[in-house]
Amino acid sequence: MSKYYLAVDIGASSGRHILGHLENGKMVLEEIYRFENKLVTRNGHLCWEFDRLFKEIVNGIKKCKEIDKVPVSMGIDTWGVDFVLLDKENKVLGDTVAYRDSRTEGIDKEVYKIVPEEELYQRTGIQKQLFNSIYQLYAIKLSNPEYLEQAESFLMVPEYFNFLLTGIKKNEYTNATTGQLVHAKTKTWDKEMLEKLGLNTKMFGELCLPKTSVGMLKEEIKAEVGFDLEVVLPATHDTGSAVLAVPANDDDFIYLSSGTWSLMGIERLEPDCSMKSKDLNFTNEGGYEYRFRYLKNIMGLWMLQNVKRELNNQYSFPELADLAKKAADFPSVVDVNDASFLAPDSMLNAVSAYCEKSGQQVPKDLSEQLACIYHSLAKSYAETVAGIEEITGKTYSRLHIVGGGCQDNYLNKLTKESTGKEVYAGPIEGTALGNLMAQMLKSGEFQTLPEARTAIAASFDIKKV
Repeated sequence: MSKYYLAVDIGASSGRHILGHLENGKMVLEEIYRFENKLVTRNGHLCWEFDRLFKEIVNGIKKCKEIDKVPVSMGIDTWGVDFVLLDKENKVLGDTVAYRDSRTEGIDKEVYKIVPEEELYQRTGIQKQLFNSIYQLYAIKLSNPEYLEQAESFLMVPEYFNFLLTGIKKNEYTNATTGQLVHAKTKTWDKEMLEKLGLNTKMFGELCLPKTSVGMLKEEIKAEVGFDLEVVLPATHDTGSAVLAVPANDDDFIYLSSGTWSLMGIERLEPDCSMKSKDLNFTNEGGYEYRFRYLKNIMGLWMLQNVKRELNNQYSFPELADLAKKAADFPSVVDVNDASFLAPDSMLNAVSAYCEKSGQQVPKDLSEQLACIYHSLAKSYAETVAGIEEITGKTYSRLHIVGGGCQDNYLNKLTKESTGKEVYAGPIEGTALGNLMAQMLKSGEFQTLPEARTAIAASFDIKKV
């Protein structure tokens, strides 16, 4: 009888429940439930609907019972940086504000008055992004200091859902590092820095590594879903999980976790918190077994997802790619990481406005706007590869693209052309696979990460572009 594991993978636009098990040494996946995720406006802020998302998590667990495939454990991964603050009665303080909200505008300057930008990077190794947890917390300190005073617990998004499932609070290392709150060398909360900023340090719990058990389901959840299981920490940051699923065990590759965000980088055993690394805008996020995900955050398919929504989903992603191909010679490119693309009212207008502002040819139709986005993403990937090779002094031969974005054949082709690397696409379900791998490593299905990665390579069709 198969031994099932459940990955709950929640991204910016959707979440899904994926069951995994081993058959003859190969990983077999089955998506059993999917639900929508979106931002809503509350009290003038962009917020997440955590109450609704938790109901969907429970609904998906119920589905396992319905199809008679009850997992022995489950793990939840989500995006990084966002969190909730809980008071002594475990009630959420304030609204569940999302990282794309504008509340952190100008907050960086206030933080740097106390902890200079260079010192912040030397301590944490995390690239500056205005939505990082450190800026969000300082924004709360300035607008609602009572929330920080009352906070007993700081829980990032998957940790909060784990708490609702089990009644147990555990902070997880890989996700914590994304917020610029963890010291890169000590691999623990940088409480000295947090105290300098006047942030309440008692709310930060011990940092746990992937494979740590959170606990079993609360009685009321167990009764609702019809069975019990163990909740386990994967790499709860989705990129941390996706990088686990890269089907390679050597050190001659660069990975690209391609989804709403594109995360491009390498694995390292030590962080690089140098000013050169800072100037090139690389980040040292925590990974499995204290590896470092040395990478750059790139705006990614968020731009195309927004265009698709803006056009009322009348085009599929392959159809958008076909439209872009019609204007393949369009010359203008944008900086995909410019703040104007973070949460625009109209992505198409934002692209045109950037071209006009930068003195480039302005797109005259949808095909040219899409071509601009595609070529700009490929250019950003090429620049990131060049930056990695400059800072490491090493030339890499391969690029492995994992995650849903690896299905975009046109972007893969442009990426190959722009980087000059061998490009391999797959597996598609990188994040869910990494989540499942952590659970299987905990249970002994795999003894080591290289063994698990070898199984991934044998289990899925990895396509050479």
